[in-house]
Amino acid sequence: MDRKYTRHQVLRSARADGERFNVMYLVKNVSTLRATYQIKLLAFKAVTKKMRLVLRVPAHCEFSPSLVDLLETCGKAVIREDA
Repeated sequence: MDRKYTRHQVLRSARADGERFNVMYLVKNVSTLRATYQIKLLAFKAVTKKMRLVLRVPAHCEFSPSLVDLLETCGKAVIREDA
């Protein structure tokens, strides 16, 4: 994964919308969801710390091919939950 920095040369990071025990929640109200830098970082954190990332999206939300590939790579560490 490529590391990204802010204009002040501080390493960028991401936070989940909610976190309980070993589950992180990321809530998105969009029609199409892509594998953004935020999702990639949280997925990496979920895999390395043996946590689970729950992507809570509307039922009509479509995942881009890049996000589908990421979900297949991460296995059960990243799951979709329809709101």
